[in-house]
Amino acid sequence: MSEVRIRDIVQAALLVAGEPLTLERLGSLFAEGAQPEREGLLQALEEIRNACNDGPLELQCIDKAYRLQTRVEYAPWLNRLFAERPARYSRAVLETLAIIAYRQPTTRGEIEAIRGVAVSSEIIKTLLSREWIRQVGTKEVPGRPALYGTTRAFLENFNLTSLGELPPLSELRMAADDEAAQVFVPIGASIDPSATESEATESEATESEATESEATESEATESEATESEATESEEGESGEAL
Repeated sequence: MSEVRIRDIVQAALLVAGEPLTLERLGSLFAEGAQPEREGLLQALEEIRNACNDGPLELQCIDKAYRLQTRVEYAPWLNRLFAERPARYSRAVLETLAIIAYRQPTTRGEIEAIRGVAVSSEIIKTLLSREWIRQVGTKEVPGRPALYGTTRAFLENFNLTSLGELPPLSELRMAADDEAAQVFVPIGASIDPSATESEATESEATESEATESEATESEATESEATESEATESEEGESGEAL
């Protein structure tokens, strides 16, 4: 099979695939016995990369897998193709994701120690449902808490080829809070400050309910104690009468 034919097949596959394709996946497109060598596939990919120069598309390598994507500068126009509103994420969600990205593998308790506040189950569920994180194991300590790490989908959504492209922590410490948070906003999304306030309100409401519940239980306990004392008193008086 000619090199041009291999390049065209690879390019067509990258255009229609809904996910990045590894060299193994690209090689499996060809019939057995007609599969190109690894070097042939890499050459075809390099030709595709060069052909995309100065165009609206680019070839991106993400965790040893390849995909064709539009360049970031075309996002303002392409976003108008979609009717749905851009996703909005609370600062708590993005802070949790940032800690996992830099500290992975890490546990929920370690995340809470860094943030200084509790990490709700909904935050972890949100990150898992977006497939930005996954459980990579358990920590060998009492309770065996889950260890979390990022996924290939995380790299795709944040337009990173590898974790090595994350900005150094020293740069984040020097940046303003808002600028640092923007590092972990996926393409087409934004931070939703109201979500953080909503989470705080829900937390306060939960704490208030817990306090009221404890107060009710305390009153019930005191009431039971009073009734018990009254019963013992009546039994004592009855014994004296006899």
